[in-house]
Amino acid sequence: MKKKLINQTNKLDKNSVIPVYYQLAKLLERDILQGNYKPGEVLPAENEFASRYGISRMTVRRAISELVMAGMIYTEKGKGTFVAKPKLDDVEFELNDFQREIPRKGMKTGIKLLEARIVRADDELSQKLEVPKNTKCIHFRLIVTANDEPLVYENKYIIFTKQNPILEQELKDPSLSNLAKLHADRLPTTSKRVLHAAIVTDEEAAVLKVRPNTPVFLVKQTIYDNNKKPIGWGTSVYRGDRYKLTSYTGWGLD
Repeated sequence: MKKKLINQTNKLDKNSVIPVYYQLAKLLERDILQGNYKPGEVLPAENEFASRYGISRMTVRRAISELVMAGMIYTEKGKGTFVAKPKLDDVEFELNDFQREIPRKGMKTGIKLLEARIVRADDELSQKLEVPKNTKCIHFRLIVTANDEPLVYENKYIIFTKQNPILEQELKDPSLSNLAKLHADRLPTTSKRVLHAAIVTDEEAAVLKVRPNTPVFLVKQTIYDNNKKPIGWGTSVYRGDRYKLTSYTGWGLD
């Protein structure tokens, strides 16, 4: 007997701005993470998913490819598509979640926008975003605070394509991915962060109100569309005396 599809009450919103293939990929990701499909288990065939959700096999195939790239599933020719085992031996470090940790300590978080303007990509930015030099980009410069004490200094760049005004309400979620959704014409689907140990520059020391040569965590982030093309790039400087490193391992879509 064929295994019944999981989450039969879930529907795909074909009128959403989020691509249907990505919606399906997220549904399958959730089923895998919840254990409805276990490591080593074969997934239903593409035509079963296509029939269930009323979509093309091409759309299903694209959703499957997203999960393959995320390392959650793998295919074997002539046998099918299987759930992979989590790769728990790869170490990935992340800074403790500011938005969760600071309120737990009874402190009030805040975000101060220092600057938001249209700039032309220089040599470095054109390389990071894989665009021609002088391409229009939006530059956001902001500080994240706790009880008005500056803790993080961020510089973020988005390829500017949508002619949307830059609004103060965007500070409710100034993440690179959210800014890209508002100002780029491509949907961000993956993110890469690289962590460095660094010493503050003169500018960073002035903004963060720390002494020269203070150690900091420097995080460089790039976000990509479904074709793995960059949409945005930025740097975040975290005060080393206020942050810790935490390691989590597993797999899933970004």
